[in-house]
Amino acid sequence: MTTTSRTTSCYQLGESGARRRTPKRLAIVALLVLLLLVNLATSLYQLPLNRVIERRLCREYYSTHDPSVIDDDGNIEETLCKMNSIPKSLAWIVGIMETLWIVGDFVMTIPLGFVAEKYGRRTVLWLNLVSRFFMLAWTIMVGYFEESIPLKAIIAGPSLSILGGDCVFNSIVYALAASLTEDNVVRATYFSWANAVTYVVTFVGPGLAGATMTLNLLLPFWIGICLLLLAIPTISLLADPTHVAPGSEEEEEREQLRPLISSPTLKAQSANTSILKPVVERIRTLHSIVRSHPRNLSLLLFSFFLTSLASSDTKLLAQYISVRYNWDFSSAGYLLSAKAIVNFTLLTVVVPGVLKAKSSSSQSDSQSLSARDNVRYARICLVISVLGALAIASAVTVWLLFPSLLLYALGSALPVFTLGLLKSPSVSPKYTDQTANSADPEAHIFSIVMMVKTLGSLVGAPLMTTLWVQGIVTGALGVPYVVSATLYGTAIAVFAGMRV
Repeated sequence: MTTTSRTTSCYQLGESGARRRTPKRLAIVALLVLLLLVNLATSLYQLPLNRVIERRLCREYYSTHDPSVIDDDGNIEETLCKMNSIPKSLAWIVGIMETLWIVGDFVMTIPLGFVAEKYGRRTVLWLNLVSRFFMLAWTIMVGYFEESIPLKAIIAGPSLSILGGDCVFNSIVYALAASLTEDNVVRATYFSWANAVTYVVTFVGPGLAGATMTLNLLLPFWIGICLLLLAIPTISLLADPTHVAPGSEEEEEREQLRPLISSPTLKAQSANTSILKPVVERIRTLHSIVRSHPRNLSLLLFSFFLTSLASSDTKLLAQYISVRYNWDFSSAGYLLSAKAIVNFTLLTVVVPGVLKAKSSSSQSDSQSLSARDNVRYARICLVISVLGALAIASAVTVWLLFPSLLLYALGSALPVFTLGLLKSPSVSPKYTDQTANSADPEAHIFSIVMMVKTLGSLVGAPLMTTLWVQGIVTGALGVPYVVSATLYGTAIAVFAGMRV
């Protein structure tokens, strides 16, 4: 199933932490390990969740219409569960759960940022783990106690996303990665590594989920819980300058700087007022930053919204493969893992190689050249995404779907180049006058980006679910991917308006 600042910004949560005196290599490794653990736990949740819900729906359907297909152990052949009424109900339940997860995450973005500034970044990360623990554990409960807990109760699983979801977590990771260096090429490489870890998960996760769920349907959820347990000490290892131990070197340094600093972090830690006032102030600050920046920033934010909205179709891939080609979910997981190999190779070998070659061939005026290159490569990724989405929509057999998935995967490098544009002078100029109450305007920018991306996912989840259900009814199963291609095409037009 398959989360942001809130306050100054979710980015600021990571921005301040990245400034500690930790070797850059160690810092980026720690971030990648945490990213791996959390994302793998989430990946192990998504595929078997579909089967848990489908199995319950299938039993309810055949116990009424044809009890003879139910064996003595209460099991039903999975291929019999692909009738229209069952996939439709499955799509609605999963769509509602996905939307609830995003809504809670989005609504609490700014308030949780204030909590992070007052109580520390690690506190918010631990709260983030609580929401994920509950989601996995509750699915196990509903899947195991089938006679006691009704199926609709599974919708409560994502309800604790009010403690933080993907938005705040990803904001911290990308903010820390961005602040580890001032070099545009190195920063883009860090983004590429972070995306590579994400796609390693998409490579390992579905295949591992498919293999383990054939042994026991609930086993992937237990593995996910174990991975989240490993994430707890990983978070403990992260330095948190917003909440340091008394008497430590960091605390002494803060005491020396305290009279000279007027930051939202210090205000958040010392204020005794309600949380509403600082939340309103943060919203006003974020709005003023967008208005004060060049038009390129607004266009880039709109492109983030469109691509996040379009990429919501990937959440449907497992159901799409299962229904259109009558495959079971475990087999669909293996196919999705094969697709991710392309993602991983692209983001760990191809993109870093291109960036390094570009850096060595153009030493002068690197900032401007880097911005133009980012826009050029982003457009290429968008064109590939359009072609890939259309190919998936028109693939009538699995043998046509497989190369279509690989083509679609080639567009996965898009975030590397769009995020790389955020510190370009043509998007975020270096102003001498900073925004009021802002310790670092770049912190706000990353917060805004993550919020916009989350908003795109928030709109995309119910939209793609509705399109998918209508596709099941009408037989036009590829409709969600045609719409995605249209959205990617619109993003190309938006990039055409950028001047760098």
